This record gives sequence, C-alpha cells and structure tokens, in this order.
Amino acid sequence: MNNPDRIETEIAVIGAGLMGSATAWELARRGHAVTLVEAYDIGHRRGSSHGTSRIYRRAYADPEYVRLTGLAGELWRELENDTGAALLRVTGGLDLGAGRDPEGIARLLAEAGVPHELLSPGAATERWPFMRFDGPVLHHPEAGTVDADATGAAAVGRAAELGAQVITGVRFTGAESLPGGHVRLRTEGPEGTEGPEVTAATVVVAAGAWLPELAGPLGVPLGLPPLRVTQQQVFHFRSRDPETRWPIFIHDGDTQIYGLPSGGDGGPLPAVKVAQHDAGKPATASTRDGVVDPASRATVTAHVRTWLPGLDPVPVAEASCLYTVTPDDDFILDRVGPFVIASPCSGHGAKFAPLIGQMTADLALGHTTPHPRFALRRFTGIG
Repeated sequence: MNNPDRIETEIAVIGAGLMGSATAWELARRGHAVTLVEAYDIGHRRGSSHGTSRIYRRAYADPEYVRLTGLAGELWRELENDTGAALLRVTGGLDLGAGRDPEGIARLLAEAGVPHELLSPGAATERWPFMRFDGPVLHHPEAGTVDADATGAAAVGRAAELGAQVITGVRFTGAESLPGGHVRLRTEGPEGTEGPEVTAATVVVAAGAWLPELAGPLGVPLGLPPLRVTQQQVFHFRSRDPETRWPIFIHDGDTQIYGLPSGGDGGPLPAVKVAQHDAGKPATASTRDGVVDPASRATVTAHVRTWLPGLDPVPVAEASCLYTVTPDDDFILDRVGPFVIASPCSGHGAKFAPLIGQMTADLALGHTTPHPRFALRRFTGIG
C-alpha cells in the first residue's frame, strides 16, 4: 500500500478496527471516495478489535438493543455475502444467574418476536451436561460468535477492491480547518518521520481507546464525557470432550462472567474463552502494559471449576484487550462539524460492527441525525 505525500479524499477514516473498517466498507460500497488511516497493521493486537471469537447475541435487558441486534445480524450476512468470508457462526446462547434476570430478558425477546426458551436448571442440565445451573436459564438460538480478525481483514480488503485507499503504519497527529469546511490531517510515519497529509471533507474518528488522546489534536471541542479505558483479560480453557458444541453464555452472579467458543485464539484443539466483563484495571491505549491480572485469572479459573465441569480448569492461553466505556455504557455515534465520532462501544460493540459502520456512514454523508441514545448531547445537554 503506497503512502503518497498528499491525499485528497471525500471521507477520511481514522482507525481500522472493527468500526473503522466496517465504515470504510460501507462508504466504499456506496461509491464514495474514502481513505482509511491506521497507525499499526490491519488486525493488530493493541486495541479492542483483535481475536477470532467475539459474542453475537440478541439477549439484552433493553428493547432498543434487542432491535439493533436484529439489524446487525442482517448486515453480518450482507458483509459475508459481499466479501465471501465466513464471519458469524451460530451456536445458541445462554443467559443465567440472579443478576442476569433471565425471565425479564425472555419477556423482552418475546415482545420482539425473537425465538427463545426459558428452562429450569434440570432441563438445562439435560441439554448442556458439561455446565452447571442453579436457577432459570434463558436459551436463544440466534446467538453465536463473530471472528473479529476475519471481519477486519474482509471489510478492509473489500473496501480496497471497491476503491478505498488504505494507509497503514501512519499515526494521526493533528488537524487543521481549511476554507470551505475541509480538514487537513497531519500524520506521522515510522520513527517520527513525516507522514502524508490527508485532506477530506469529513473525518470519521473510529479510534476506540485512543479517542481520549486524539480529542486534543482534533482541535475542536467534541463534548466528550469522561471515558473509562480499562485493560481486560481473557482466558482459554480446553474442552474435555472435543466433540462438545459449546454455546455462548453470560453468567451474572457474584461477578459477570461470559464465555464462548475460542476459535483459533485457544490453540489447535477445541477450547472456550472465559472472562470477567466487570473486572479491568485502568489504562490508556498508549500505556497499557498487557500484563494479565492474576486476580482475574484466579476468579475466572474458580468459576470454571465450579460451573463449567466440561472444561479443564487450567488456562491454555490468555490475552488482554481494551474497553473504552462511557458513563452510561451506551455508544457514541455523533457528528461535530466535519468530524464524526464512531465508538467507543463500552465493551459490547463488536456484535454491532456492520450496523455501526452503516450508521456512521449515514452520519458522514449527512443522511441522518444521531441516534438519540448515542448522541453527545445526552452528556452536554446541547443540541
């Protein structure tokens, strides 16, 4: 991929994680000139968009997210059809634990027409004997996993085929407003070398955990709320029976635990990825150390020993990633002048990637106003 000194484009996208790559794909397939700028390589391990296994589910204790998961599911299939890549694998999903309220989520799924079952502990044990249950269990068959690595590669590759320019190894360092409302982006290449200047009518900032650090260089007040960046850790446990078909699951008891088939991240043999959703240590995108928290390892391992007898309770692999969380756990998808802010996604956005790409493209093209749940005005009271 060549990096010319000066690039003029209709829309520049900063960040080629799941949200940025999905936005570039959506814009390119609509026929728009788009330039995707990524500080590292496509699929790098420094942010929130890597790995072979992320949860896709319809079960939310919020009717709006139930609706949006349905739209996202349709767009996952569109992305697969357009790229030829297999990205969404259906496994079924379980919700359990007193803090999860399976009965309440079941009512919301019923209202939305989403297939589901509410099972007793005994009925659930008969179906999934490699797990333990002590209360009602919600099963919905549309849940599954999405491959983040394959998604980013497919979306970026297809966007490039459709004419998008992809620049990697180049870091955004500043922005300058130009006459006529355009923006000139300054960038930096390897070892502090000067990168290309990118001039665009609209700039999409899909930087995830880097957003707090980029707000200043953008040069305009965005009205961002306080964003909490944490380093999370995940653990992979070998399945005792390689033939077991594991569902995704969310168990909210003493702590919030989620699990899903590991894909390639767990090694060559079948494994399950298990992690705490509610335990992360404060970090920034630039300073995170990547060191797995031993307290979280102990908590997750204890959960596996107690609740998941079908797994060997010794992790075979572990890794870290970043969450960037808003005060209300909703996303930020909004426009401020020529800048569109796409993400942060508060630790649950991966399943929505192609839908966020579509919503962001609409904002960038001026085709829509922000979704009220995701607008910045909910924090500022302005607009």
